[in-house]
Formats: sequence, C-alpha cells, structure tokens
Amino acid sequence: MLIERNFSTNTRASYSNDLKRYLLFMQHRSKPIGSITPAQINDFIKELYTIGLEASSMARNISAIRSFHKFLVTERAIDINPAENLHLPKQSRYLPTVLTVGETLRLLETPVTQTPPGKYFLRDKAMLELLYATGIRVSELINLQQQNLYLESGFIRIFGKGSKERLVPVGNSAIEWINKYKTELRFALVKNNSDDYLFLNAHGIKLTRMALFAMVRKYAVSAGIEKNISPHTFRHTFATHLLEGGADLRAVQEMLGHSSIVTTQIYTHIDRSFIKEVHKTFHPRG
Repeated sequence: MLIERNFSTNTRASYSNDLKRYLLFMQHRSKPIGSITPAQINDFIKELYTIGLEASSMARNISAIRSFHKFLVTERAIDINPAENLHLPKQSRYLPTVLTVGETLRLLETPVTQTPPGKYFLRDKAMLELLYATGIRVSELINLQQQNLYLESGFIRIFGKGSKERLVPVGNSAIEWINKYKTELRFALVKNNSDDYLFLNAHGIKLTRMALFAMVRKYAVSAGIEKNISPHTFRHTFATHLLEGGADLRAVQEMLGHSSIVTTQIYTHIDRSFIKEVHKTFHPRG
C-alpha cells in the first residue's frame, strides 16, 4: 500500500485496523488464512452490518479484505482467493454540511473580533482564510511548508492524496493574513525542530488534526453557528460557493485535487438543493 499505491498514513492505518478486526474474527473461529471460505467472509460482513457500520466503512473493509487476499495469491501464500467475488455495497450519496456566504464571513472574522483576541489569532485567522480560499484538505493544510508558497503569483503547491501535486490559486485576503502571520507571529513560534511547516503550535511543531478541529469548533461556537462543522466543511463550502457563482466543474475538480469528476459532482447536487430552496421561498406558487 505504501510502495506500490502510495496510500497516505491515515488510509494505511484504517486498512490495518480493518484487517486486524477481520483476522481476529477468523482466529476466534480457528480459521487459518489458507482455509477461509467465501461463506466465512460473508459471516464477517454480516457481523459488521450487525454492529451498525456505515456504508463507507463497510466498503473500505471489503476493499481491504479483497486486496489482502489478492496480495496473498500474488505472493503465493495461498492458492485461491476466497474474496474474489466479494462485491462492494452500494453507497448512498449524502449532501455534506455547507456554510452560507454570511455564515462563512462571520466565522472568518471571529479570530480578530474576539475581545481580547486569542494569543494565536493571527495564525488562526490565516488558517481559516486559507481553508476557505483554497478548499484544501486538513492533512494538506497542516503539512503545508513555506517553500510551497508562491504568494507573489497567487498560488500554493499542494501534495494531496497519493502525493499528487497540484497548484491551487489563493485570494488576496488569505495572502494578506498569511504574510501578517509570518512576519508578526511565526518567527516567535519557531524552534529547532520546526522544520519548514507554515503553521506551528506553541511547541514550534506542526499542528495536529485534532488541534485544527478544536480550533474550528471554538470559532464556530463564538460565531453563533449551530451547524455541526469541521475544517472539512470549508472544503465543501469552497466548492459549493464556486459552483453557485458559475465556476466550471472541471476547474473545481482540479482545485480540489479529485482524481474523478464523479466525486466533484456531489457539489452540483448541493447547488440544485440551493436553487430549489430559493424557488420554494420566493416563487408565488412555491
């Protein structure tokens, strides 16, 4: 998964946990790897359904099992792949939470309007602005390095899933706050082990995912936003606002770093929902 498919650390950890659960299930039933049957794999899948696993998690478990047995056959550890005809469950599309333009602007202003402002408000403001300006993923933000900033040209270089590289445009507001943070705060946070990461915590190292989640939640509460949001909400909001403004779907796909346009199309459904709500609210016969 690391060498041939270049999967991220988080994906590999998820697959590892899925396989540990699967192997433990078979071990408790005294089933050596070479003697597992399709029926026994189906028993395991049924158990996952029983404990109420979501469709997306179910699909990942099945994918892990299929890949694992295929690998064992390739390596000649087993002769027959019992998971060869295992099918992925059909996943229902869901519409992710999206902020309105008003909610977004209110949230973006929160770090600088608090009295007194927090100790790291410049960093927090720059991060929120960058999340909304670019739609980058949480992992892409916390791993962003200064050498990948091309702010004079209005771009940042991102290494996304599978280390795929892309250039993403950045707006003037985000550029202004990043420069402000770099000149007025980052230098004070730098330690010997800071490396080149742009956003640093109090210990001078890059932020964790949990710290970013907590920061976004804190400002959402301060902004009076009742929706259940996370840093990823900015990604959904970024894409939706672009499409609502008339952006080309393929351009949005490129900026988000989606390998398939099918993934990006979820935001066209959100856009239609928005249009339908406008019609319902304002049409005399709505």
